Amino acid sequence: MPVITLPDGSQRQFDGAVTGTQLAEAIGPGLKRAALVMEVNGQPMDMSREITEDAAVKFVTRKDEAALELIRHDAAHVMAEAVQALFPGTQVTIGPAIENGFYYDFARNEPFKPEDLPAIEAKMRELIAANAAFERDVWSREQAIGYFEAKGERYKAELIRDLPADQTITVYRQGDWLDLCRGPHLRSTGDVGTAFKLTKVAGAYWRGNAKNQMLSRIYGTAWRDQKELDAYLHQIEEAERRDHRKIGREMDLFHIQEEAVGSIFWHAKGWKLYRAVEAYIRRRLEANGYEEVRTPQLVDRKLWELSGHWDKYRKNMFIAEVVEEESTLALKPMNCPCHVQIFKQGLRSYRQLPIRMAEFGSCHRYEPSGALHGIMRVRAFTQDDAHIFCTEDQIADETVRFVELLESVYQDFGFESFSVKFSDRPDVRAGSDEVWDRAEAALKEACEKAGVAYTLNPGEGAFYGPKLEFVLRDAIGRDWQCGTIQVDFVLPERLDAEYVTSESGRARPVMLHRAIIGSFERFLGILIEQYAGRFPLWLAPTQVVVATIVSDADAYAAEVAAALTKAGVSVELDTTNQKIQAKIREHSLHHVPNILVVGRKEAEERKVALRRLGGAAQEVLTLDEAVTMLQGEATPPDLKR
Repeated sequence: MPVITLPDGSQRQFDGAVTGTQLAEAIGPGLKRAALVMEVNGQPMDMSREITEDAAVKFVTRKDEAALELIRHDAAHVMAEAVQALFPGTQVTIGPAIENGFYYDFARNEPFKPEDLPAIEAKMRELIAANAAFERDVWSREQAIGYFEAKGERYKAELIRDLPADQTITVYRQGDWLDLCRGPHLRSTGDVGTAFKLTKVAGAYWRGNAKNQMLSRIYGTAWRDQKELDAYLHQIEEAERRDHRKIGREMDLFHIQEEAVGSIFWHAKGWKLYRAVEAYIRRRLEANGYEEVRTPQLVDRKLWELSGHWDKYRKNMFIAEVVEEESTLALKPMNCPCHVQIFKQGLRSYRQLPIRMAEFGSCHRYEPSGALHGIMRVRAFTQDDAHIFCTEDQIADETVRFVELLESVYQDFGFESFSVKFSDRPDVRAGSDEVWDRAEAALKEACEKAGVAYTLNPGEGAFYGPKLEFVLRDAIGRDWQCGTIQVDFVLPERLDAEYVTSESGRARPVMLHRAIIGSFERFLGILIEQYAGRFPLWLAPTQVVVATIVSDADAYAAEVAAALTKAGVSVELDTTNQKIQAKIREHSLHHVPNILVVGRKEAEERKVALRRLGGAAQEVLTLDEAVTMLQGEATPPDLKR
């Protein structure tokens, strides 16, 4: 006689086992129609499953956020059935729900093409309209392997063989088609709905191993209703329009080539953008009491072994063997152990703490080629890295100070909001539980003092300490994790860092690892996409183009350009033979914010005609007015305050 406890605290008692469908019907016909799956003691289950013991039960309906993953999961199953119906002989492998959608990997002689997607979509809609129920069966391992091998599904058979010996093997039917799956599923294919779209095809290695066969992957997206789908597709269109790789080519900012995989060739204009960001960050750090340092690129493995990074990051390190010295050097993947070495030079007093040590540290980490993405995910990058050496009772004040700086920096770059995640101890970590208790308590106290609201990100801390992750939201609603602050009691202990206390004893400093923008390369990619290449004037690589209408104005145009350059404005001079409309069109395509047009009349009157990017009108100003105005607009925000 199971007793069912509902979310509102009310209870229902039944004479025997009861399915989710029966329970929903007993509560009300509306819930029976709306409930897609149930959560029994926190575990999602099909509506057709029986509840045999006392349990807390919650129903998931289409309006719940949890429905999204279920819809996407089932959309993958429907897509797989559609593919096998349209392309006989295709093997299905793995098809999970992912963020914003789903995919399925297929094995076939010929990879899928984008032109195949409309037909697959149409077949999916047909299967959804058929509203076939999802039915769960439990099979023996031998039965499941035999079934899929008989169908020629060797990938499925391999998956089953590799499952733990004690795992229950379940398959789900939808009409005459079935697939290996642990579930749960919606009630029927009709519950998937029609708010879905197949988006692209790609290649993928079986089980992510480049030594295995290349499979053909189809990606799709699915949502609860058409409004959500339309909003997502609009975001994708915006993201494609803003793609930093495309804009980087248009603006001649950078390129990447096979001879330096994962590294960036910065062109002159891109390097101007880079240096503008670097100069801004350097000024903000200096004004906030940081001292800038520089540490070696190649460091002996002995230091990485002492710090614990060798065991944790060895597979991501680039190694150099020095034969005559019989030593192994590693290109540094991070800066923290090197900063401890600077701290240890000389005897430090408690009176010197906190010491805020910053470095624009060039780091190298191996990333698989398939994970690389423009300048967002690279192997060679530079961080706005810094480490604060402080006492335990200084952690809160330093965190408050850091959060205030970070918030101001983000606002200057045009990001109005960010969220914070608190990442606590991972399963594999250095340091005792007592040390972790202290570190986590100190960081929570610091959050409270700084007024930082956070969501918990369980188990995602660094191996040496808990951390806060600061997540930016860009102009089209995408989230980017950039900033971080991490509380570390472990590394100073492992690397024997100490200071003299007020009682003339010795103590370990606490080490706060922190970054605001993180990787310069990634942050610049975010900025390019945030502004779609139309940067605020202080960041624009070329802030002004002076363009002539006739060659008689060339000398005056050069004078205008010289005056702007003297005022600190980045300017280009265009005295080519093109017509002025062609010049304006060309520089607008390159996202130049301001074009100063000069002809005979402007030269005679010592004026300029100003055209703003995206505007059709022009403003006539005297040369002095234009220089003063543009100089003010080009001044970085921290220098205006």
